[in-house]
Amino acid sequence: MEIRLVDPPHGGNVCALSAIDGGDLPEVRFAAHPHGGPECLWFHLDLSVRADGPGEAWLVLEHLETMLGAGDPEALWPVYRWDDDPWRRLPAGHPRITPDGRVEAAWQVSVPKGESRLALAFCYPYGEAELADLMASTEGRLVSNPIGVTQSGRPIPRLSTHPGSPSGEIPGVYIIGRQHSGETPGSWVLDGLLRAATRSADHWPLIWAVPLAHLDGVIDGDYGKDGFPYDLNRAWGQPPMRREVLCIQRDLGRWARRCAPVAALDLHAPGGCETDGVYTFLPHAVPAEGRAAELAQGLLRALEDKWAAADFVRRADYPSRWDTPNFTAYITSTHDIPAVTLEVPYGAIGDRVLTIDDYRAIGARLYEALSDMG
Repeated sequence: MEIRLVDPPHGGNVCALSAIDGGDLPEVRFAAHPHGGPECLWFHLDLSVRADGPGEAWLVLEHLETMLGAGDPEALWPVYRWDDDPWRRLPAGHPRITPDGRVEAAWQVSVPKGESRLALAFCYPYGEAELADLMASTEGRLVSNPIGVTQSGRPIPRLSTHPGSPSGEIPGVYIIGRQHSGETPGSWVLDGLLRAATRSADHWPLIWAVPLAHLDGVIDGDYGKDGFPYDLNRAWGQPPMRREVLCIQRDLGRWARRCAPVAALDLHAPGGCETDGVYTFLPHAVPAEGRAAELAQGLLRALEDKWAAADFVRRADYPSRWDTPNFTAYITSTHDIPAVTLEVPYGAIGDRVLTIDDYRAIGARLYEALSDMG
């Protein structure tokens, strides 16, 4: 069996790759690349595999203790596909402990005869191709407009269900995703939310959404959390510390003049092994915190029968590298509307291993809750 790395895909991320053709089964060993930040979690790689006959191989992820919240192999369910087949989940990781005590996760895969291409990622990838599919599927009911360019000069798309109007009468919601570029569950939830919105005959709430806020990082394969000098979600001061944040701040001002703002959502994913369910973080702001709690309760009612964590409403009390404003703090202080962060697990909620359809269903539920607000 011959295994080698091929040209990286969009969103590609891998390092320390080695293929060992020995022992009972061949092994492909790899790690997630930090891409310039202290934290890593996201990986996405393509392998070319040639086998003389059907067989088996091990995929081994190294250095779990250095990946954000990913230290338990049995709570990791990466995704894979052969050639152009649909993405599928791998089973829970098989724990391995090295002789010196390091933790690894291993997955055994069946290898078909002949030449094939194996793609592997931490979670279902979501990038420009998936965004194009969303736009095509909504048949013009969802509009994409550029709101500026990234630090690397790429146009930043903003999607909208309605352009709004100078009279500002329609209730409006602003949604942002992928401030941390590897947190793909948030994108799939937004995908489901926007699909539900475009199926609705109503024009409220007006929704403007930035689906790939850290577009450079999405394309380059960054994980994107706490990257130097500031990650996007810690760059929301006035003036802002990142080019992308400046563009989104200007768009928020335009949105606020063309609707009656009622709420804002920031879509994220938590630590790699978290399986409690979807939950919210409230902004650290008074009196906005109280109205954000009401918003969170509305979202909880939409999700609590199936998707919500038991501890749904939380306050971010984990240590941060910077004491700087984030998206929800900016929204509550500048536009005086409730805003919450939603954390959507990568792999499972309880015993339910998550599929793309599950993420979209969560998004549709959130749209129902936002419609009730409008």
